[in-house]
Amino acid sequence: MPELILHHYAMSPFAEKARLMLGGKKLAWQSVIVPPVMPKPDLVALTGGYRRVPVLQVGADVYCDTALIADVLEHLQPEPTFFPEPEKGLARTLAQWADTTLFAAAMAYSFQPQGVAEIFAGAPPETAQAFLADRAGMYGNQPPRMHPSDAAGALRSYLRRLSDMLDDRTFLLGSQPCIADFSVYHCLWFVRRLRALHGVLNVAPAVLDWMDRMQGIGHGSFRKITAADALAAARAAQPHTLLSDSTFQDDHGIALGSPVRVRAESFGLEETHGRLVAATRTHYTVARDSEATGLVHVHFPRLGYALRKAEG
Repeated sequence: MPELILHHYAMSPFAEKARLMLGGKKLAWQSVIVPPVMPKPDLVALTGGYRRVPVLQVGADVYCDTALIADVLEHLQPEPTFFPEPEKGLARTLAQWADTTLFAAAMAYSFQPQGVAEIFAGAPPETAQAFLADRAGMYGNQPPRMHPSDAAGALRSYLRRLSDMLDDRTFLLGSQPCIADFSVYHCLWFVRRLRALHGVLNVAPAVLDWMDRMQGIGHGSFRKITAADALAAARAAQPHTLLSDSTFQDDHGIALGSPVRVRAESFGLEETHGRLVAATRTHYTVARDSEATGLVHVHFPRLGYALRKAEG
């Protein structure tokens, strides 16, 4: 089993999703704590620009986005599966809804004034200001998508629908947790942490019981290492992907070997530049070489990310 290095920080919902997925697979991993806001010099050195967490590093391979991290963990440890048959397509679709629509509602609800006061309780005022300014920049300084009162109504509707799914199931799609469970959980996990706001979850007692079952999965076993250790691990290794699909799918007219830039489509718009070494039905991979990391391959899921030509 290769050494798994997770770059994350405690309060990140998507990092909690990754930590719980590692626990679900009963995998050992190494923990590198990343600053919640920019600058993030060590992480950006590894990814070439991408600044979101979590990032999973396996030697000189760097996997961005929890959707892709789930595929890597599934390859390493197929059982218990994240993608059960015959609901595999439904599980992925529900997970994508949770990671986008449900996440947006949960964050809009959580970052109303009462939530912000609790999240940053005891911290200097400039800490909250810096965090909110950082997140506004990640959205391209666009206005908020949802008012907290609208988000509260949306959350209650979603919670009732999730409760209906749990009428005769232990988990959302069956007797075992799948990728949909991990994706829904991390959004509600963040809300549940806020004493001033978590009462919205009481509309769905079955969902709270399900959350207790998900929390019981735990984070597996891990040990802390430094960012310098992680960069050294990248320099000491050669890229060797753990993603199973390799067939070239050209939707952009960009040949393998071309200089490209990749970025998220809607949140965290920093670009990663490199040489295109894979473009499959599920992911893009760019090669980068720097003094800090040596040669690394940075992998992104195709869904939710934009690939463009770059100047050579």
